[in-house]
Amino acid sequence: MREKLWHTMEIEDLSTALGTDPERGLSSAEVERRLQEFGPNALKEPPPRSLFSMVLEQLKEVLVLILIVAAVISGVLGEWADSLVILLIVVLNTILGVYQERKAEQALQALKRMTRPTAKVVRGGVVGEVELESLVPGDVVLLDAGDSVPADIRLTAAVSLRMNESSLTGESVPVEKDVGVLPEEEVPLGDRKNMAYMGTTVTAGHGCGIVVVTGMNTQIGRIAQLIQEAPQEVTPLQRRLAELGKVLGIGAGVLVLVVFLAGVRQGMDVLGMFMIAISLAVAAVPEGLPAVVTVVLALGVTRMSRRRAVVRRLSAVETLGTVTVICSDKTGTLTKNEMTVVHLYTEGRMLRVTGAGYRPVGDFVDEQETAVDPAADKNLRLLLLGGLLASDACLENGENGYRIIGDPTEGALVVAAAKAGIVREEAEREHPRLAEIPFDSDRKMMTTFNKIEDGVWSFTKGAPDVVLERCTGILQEGEFRPLDEVSKRRLLSVNSELASRGERVLALAARLWPDVPANPTSENAERDLIFLGYFAMQDPPRPEVRKAVDVCKRAGIRTVMITGDHLETAVAIARALGIWQEGNGALSGDRLQKMDDRQLEREVNRITVYARVSPEDKLRIVAALKAHNHIVAMTGDGVNDAPALKRADIGVSMGITGTEVAKEASDMVLLDDNFATIVNAVREGRTIYSNIRKSIQYLLSCNIGEIVAIFTAVLLGQGSPLTAIQILWLNLVTDSLPALALGVEPPENGVMEQPPRDPQEGVLSGGVGWNILWQGTMIGLISLAVYLLALSQGRTLEEAHTMTFATMALVQLVHSFNIRSFRDSLFTIGIGTNRYHLSAFAISLSLQGVVLFIPFLRGFFDTVMLRPGDWLTVLGFSLIPLLVVETTKAFGRLKQGRLQTG
Repeated sequence: MREKLWHTMEIEDLSTALGTDPERGLSSAEVERRLQEFGPNALKEPPPRSLFSMVLEQLKEVLVLILIVAAVISGVLGEWADSLVILLIVVLNTILGVYQERKAEQALQALKRMTRPTAKVVRGGVVGEVELESLVPGDVVLLDAGDSVPADIRLTAAVSLRMNESSLTGESVPVEKDVGVLPEEEVPLGDRKNMAYMGTTVTAGHGCGIVVVTGMNTQIGRIAQLIQEAPQEVTPLQRRLAELGKVLGIGAGVLVLVVFLAGVRQGMDVLGMFMIAISLAVAAVPEGLPAVVTVVLALGVTRMSRRRAVVRRLSAVETLGTVTVICSDKTGTLTKNEMTVVHLYTEGRMLRVTGAGYRPVGDFVDEQETAVDPAADKNLRLLLLGGLLASDACLENGENGYRIIGDPTEGALVVAAAKAGIVREEAEREHPRLAEIPFDSDRKMMTTFNKIEDGVWSFTKGAPDVVLERCTGILQEGEFRPLDEVSKRRLLSVNSELASRGERVLALAARLWPDVPANPTSENAERDLIFLGYFAMQDPPRPEVRKAVDVCKRAGIRTVMITGDHLETAVAIARALGIWQEGNGALSGDRLQKMDDRQLEREVNRITVYARVSPEDKLRIVAALKAHNHIVAMTGDGVNDAPALKRADIGVSMGITGTEVAKEASDMVLLDDNFATIVNAVREGRTIYSNIRKSIQYLLSCNIGEIVAIFTAVLLGQGSPLTAIQILWLNLVTDSLPALALGVEPPENGVMEQPPRDPQEGVLSGGVGWNILWQGTMIGLISLAVYLLALSQGRTLEEAHTMTFATMALVQLVHSFNIRSFRDSLFTIGIGTNRYHLSAFAISLSLQGVVLFIPFLRGFFDTVMLRPGDWLTVLGFSLIPLLVVETTKAFGRLKQGRLQTG
């Protein structure tokens, strides 16, 4: 049976086609058989990458390939020690990369296991709860307010049943459901009133239905399949490092050729000259760079997870630092997703209700800031009681605090009543519901009939303009009085004023009956009503968001709100959060849909609020922003948010409210659904990229120092001042530990005061390349000077090599202190503010001492014991970089200060 025909079938035909009993459900034996036939009711996840493919991914990096080639050549030439050390670094880097990729995926799997969803089913005539995965086509499922729909279901019963289908259709308003047959085959998902789809939520009422399809055959499953087939984009860092690797590889090849030819032309031994050339090639490639970058990114991921953000792809961390626009959902991300009554209007009085969220604690305060006691104020109590009785939501106090079961708007009324001491269970016992007229999206109202004292009261709540049209009286000063047109206009203006503040307004009216009317309908019961008052609600902004938005502004990042709310409400909230200001644009979904892509591109840079938009609109917004070369972070939680999450440079899904499909499509999952967490992640991304550049500057300046020393000495006919094993030791041990410590440097002052980095710029831009060149030349000339000085004093070649080896190591270690800040003095940021760096310096210095002082290792590393005077020479020359760089930084700060004051 084709899926599109389920909504066209009578229930009897549907039951026959699926071989089930709509009253008793399936037998246990039949469930087992169908489970074997159809498989588990679960979305098929992308197959986990094999260990081999993860290892291969690590080995494909250009720098790693260069290292492998160097190791093979060293082995062929008999330099097994060199070859072994290089291969050891390759293996270490691969293990680290694979470990961190696995760790990120395991964190996401742990997030999925936080909840074990179940469904209420009828099997063999018995109602019970089963795990979601065990559902099969033909199962009879019961649905209540607050339930998540466990599969695609054809409804067989619906009582005031409303569902939130925003995760599938993008429609933020709950959809009213019924069981009537839809004769047309081609009906959009959002209009299939007799169907309930996997991943949507019951907001009100109750019902039941028959499962028609499960797992990947559901609507959500089909979208999941499309998402899994989408390719993954390469991040800027991956591109930049690949380009750097190619440049270094070409440069190393040229150097090898030039030095080799120069040495042979000078009459040096061909084999010896070839080994020197290979040593120079090894010096040109920063062997520790792949491991350093991997570890720095991994440590950043760990820090982010502590801040409630799970990064799914290691290399995506750097992209966060380039973000120029954050497009954020409102509900739950910028706000608490806890609809709260903030104002009550009754009898001409505006009362402020304190206490945000679902915790039933708060006060009622009038315009003179005088507390009003609901127990003593009968009219206020009647308004609160009527709002509660005309609602179906429940307030529940669980392990994680208070939560609402049912429609959030009705939940706000329940909480407001609870603040006055009116508890639902007690109110329903004292004033039982005798009848009701369910909510209808055309009427925009609902009515309940409740017994109060010796009479029957009907309470009608709904849209203010609709309810007021049905009112002929108003409660004033404790009495019911006629409602004239002037009073109606005044009440409508009050409604407009509240709405302009971003508050959602519901009106409540009542009518006293001698008894419940026979067969109550909207026509005979929802008229001649008495207006009781307004409930004005707001989803309170998260208190930390305003500060986070301000941080974004200073960082040159524009925050854009995207919501399904009405435009007035969205703009009011955006204004309160600092997202929307005078001169900014705001666009509603209906206007957006009338604009073509070119028109949207012309307007997109000034619009900071999008209201009543669909997930398809999100995709267009992302495309329009990217047309202006923006780097876009997009939040989303629904199934059909997934394409926009994929299209954005950074897709951010919600860990609490997000669907599994959205999480799979995203680069980052927020465990707390909080906008401030995104901003913290951006800060971390900027810091990580800055630290990676510091590590690169340190490693390459050290390597250039080695190149300058070797290349110049060979051209001068003095041979190589370092042996191959000494060069490897410097690159892999003396360099790598400080480079790794630089990767965890604390954020520099003003990291979020700078504009976003251009993602097209290379890792050596912004003066880093120039610093590498001149600082590396300085290191090389200092080491070369020590080598030539030793030779001029008649020292043996081994002694000259040892002095150069010791000087080069100490110069590099001292230079690592220079790299801790691009502009600030070491003595300003503090020598001990990065304890990891101090530890790395101490360990590297100790390791260098070991190979210089232990006899067995001296033979392995071609070193000899130095005289005390030699150590004074080494120490004196090693402090030169600190003095030179500190001086240049001071001149740079002085020049910048003059520019700012001038």
